[in-house]
Amino acid sequence: MTRQSSAPCAIGLDFGTASVRAVVVETQTGALRGAGAADYPHGVIDATLPGSAKRLGVDWALQHPADYLVAMESAVLAAVERSGVDRAAIVGIGVDFTSCTILPVKRDGQPLCLRSDFAAHPHAWVKLWKHHAAQPQADRIDATATARGEPFLANYGGRTSSEWLVAKTLEILEDDPAVYDAAEAIVEAGDWLVWQLTGNLVRNACAAGYKGFWTRQHGFPSTDFFAALDPRLADIHARLPGPITPPGRTAGTLTPDMARRLGLAQSTAVGAAIIDAHSAVPAAGVVTPGRMVMVMGTSTCHMLLADRYAPVEGIGGIVSDGIVEGYYGYEAGQAAVGDIFNWFVRQTGDRRRTRGEFGALEREAAAVAVGGHGLVALDWWNGNRSVLANADLSGLLVGLTLSTTRGEIYRSLMEATGYGTRRILEAFDRQRIPVTELIAVGGLAEHSPLLLEIYASITRRPIRVAGTDASALGAAMLGAVAAGEAHGGHRSLRAAAACMTHLPAAQVDPDDRASQVYDDLYREYLALHDYFGRGGNDVMLRLRRLHRAAMSRAGARDESLAETLAG
Repeated sequence: MTRQSSAPCAIGLDFGTASVRAVVVETQTGALRGAGAADYPHGVIDATLPGSAKRLGVDWALQHPADYLVAMESAVLAAVERSGVDRAAIVGIGVDFTSCTILPVKRDGQPLCLRSDFAAHPHAWVKLWKHHAAQPQADRIDATATARGEPFLANYGGRTSSEWLVAKTLEILEDDPAVYDAAEAIVEAGDWLVWQLTGNLVRNACAAGYKGFWTRQHGFPSTDFFAALDPRLADIHARLPGPITPPGRTAGTLTPDMARRLGLAQSTAVGAAIIDAHSAVPAAGVVTPGRMVMVMGTSTCHMLLADRYAPVEGIGGIVSDGIVEGYYGYEAGQAAVGDIFNWFVRQTGDRRRTRGEFGALEREAAAVAVGGHGLVALDWWNGNRSVLANADLSGLLVGLTLSTTRGEIYRSLMEATGYGTRRILEAFDRQRIPVTELIAVGGLAEHSPLLLEIYASITRRPIRVAGTDASALGAAMLGAVAAGEAHGGHRSLRAAAACMTHLPAAQVDPDDRASQVYDDLYREYLALHDYFGRGGNDVMLRLRRLHRAAMSRAGARDESLAETLAG
């Protein structure tokens, strides 16, 4: 019989869009002892409500809250079983979650959608982060905050998102006031999960700050601001109960029921949650200023710590204690990176062998000399998040000839995303917030060495790569901090990082000759960036309006035809 390990461990729970991953990690070494994963039974609900024929609208994305608990239990049991760890040695649990993913609940935490009287109400269900149907509300938030000179708007680069808490809550109020009236709390799913684990509602400063307009200094915006949006929203503060604490602060210990379901000790500490992408920051060993973490996937999230506040251009969020307690956490981003590369593969490659197509394209792009393709692209296939904060901008490719190859185009698209990152870095430079090193996280960082070489030379900064499971490791670190030093954990994230993170010594360094060529190309990128992005030519915005009008007409024709056939 195999002897179980008694080294203290923490569990990291990484809740993604379609599944949850659980890892068991030693708190003193960072060694991964076991892992498990489980899909959400209902997945993403974007067509009809469960058990109902009621169809959802365009841009809707919901989830079933019970899925989180079922999947979590399965993932944790599998991870612990595979770990060979004595269950009594598991001292803490940390949670990261997609955001902004919210749900309306009763005072005891019961989701409204699980009540028979609200099961058929779409607005009573969990609104997933990528639920974008609240865009009209987000537009009104921006206009109202701008007109009133609301100071919180500067923390988000002057523009907010349809994905965030207030826009989604305002959508609930306006479209189904009965749901809003019945909701005794509107909570982030990550906070709700911690609530289910501990019996305590504790809001994490990460989600409250980046997605809810909360600041350590001023709290949520004033009642007057919410009343200006809609007089009925003036009581929203009552629906945002619970203390707000930095991620990893102890929220409580497992309830007897949760301890039984997970097979863990009731004394297991649970930390306040964090947003999934932000969890990668401490996992990359970034617990002090100076290094930027790039979470590189379909889009890229750029995160940085600083010891002071500065109004960085086009910032996606500035939150005190939002990532690591004691520092301001800055977030910027690019709305499409991997999505651009996927788009190009879909247009030019064999969709049945996507992975092979990426490898072939990377080899073809690597064979192109720096500057040898004569192309410059704008990386705005899904709009520009930072620094222009304009979702209506679109992509551009300049310099095509009859001899242009697909490898040359692919390389130019990779370079365009590198230029977008350099422009974000310059926004920090202008505010004298230094970035000396880049740490890349995610699938692109793991699987595209050419992309890292391009980024290093474009930005003139070295790049190191953190592991694929960075978010889950970061969550486990929060669990170790929640447990505390006396119970085998750590007193702070900085102490946890010293033991639990191990970045490889190898790094990708800039190539000076390539950097000189990229300096010239970047000047061309900037000229196009400012011309099309700052009002020199609004053709992209006009084309977007024409496209929307055409789609609206087509939708009206389809609806009319469906009614005729039904009749």
